[in-house]
Amino acid sequence: MIYTFDGSLPGILTAVFEWFERKPGKTVLQPSEIFQPEAFAKCFSVVTDSEKADRVWAGLQKKLKKDWLRKFYCSYLSEIPEAYNHLFQFTIYLFQNEKGAENNYGNEHVIALAKYAKSVEREKHRMEAFIRFQHTADGIFYTAVDPDFNVLPLISNHFKNRYADQQWVIYDLKRKYGLHYNLLTVEEITIQFTDGINKKQPTSGLMDEKEELYSILWKDYFKSANIVARKNTKLHLQHVPKRYWKYLTEKQLS
Repeated sequence: MIYTFDGSLPGILTAVFEWFERKPGKTVLQPSEIFQPEAFAKCFSVVTDSEKADRVWAGLQKKLKKDWLRKFYCSYLSEIPEAYNHLFQFTIYLFQNEKGAENNYGNEHVIALAKYAKSVEREKHRMEAFIRFQHTADGIFYTAVDPDFNVLPLISNHFKNRYADQQWVIYDLKRKYGLHYNLLTVEEITIQFTDGINKKQPTSGLMDEKEELYSILWKDYFKSANIVARKNTKLHLQHVPKRYWKYLTEKQLS
């Protein structure tokens, strides 16, 4: 049996509810957008139902501690198609066993979720460390990112607390949505970019007149602070992988 769903977290939870209602036996969960019918497999299309999803989530909250609820959520944010099926199977496994079943790392779904969550948490920490804002002419600090995983929901509180006195926008170019902090709350936004505009690097006409000066001073500081004799490229790449350099002002050397 193959269950298909809309790719949402409530969709996964609804699929679990439907499985226990129907008891179809061995079942695989796949997002509808990548599903390809198989000749000898039955298919059931899961219709996301918030009430059913809420009941399953309430059950998970009774079964799992906060750290595992976070691993569950992080695994979903990985957006890896295989992760969705592991989340589905993990939840069924959890409800079929006594409390504490999530500690059985001999179970393939338990270990898979722990692995996905670790990768997502690593990406979250790197985004928090490597994001650099640019000050626009209208007073908003802007940055564009394209993380491997959908980590914007995880970094929201970090930037809200760290830059509480500044309006900022963090925009995920890969997923085409962003976060806007307006000095009170963080809201999810989408931006309709004009054709031809540089989404990653706003043009100088859109930037605060002092932004270019600050950028030059920042680069000069890093040049002067660099001790050539102590350069360790291998260690540096371990802490700051090359794919994150595009976010760092000090790496955009002229």
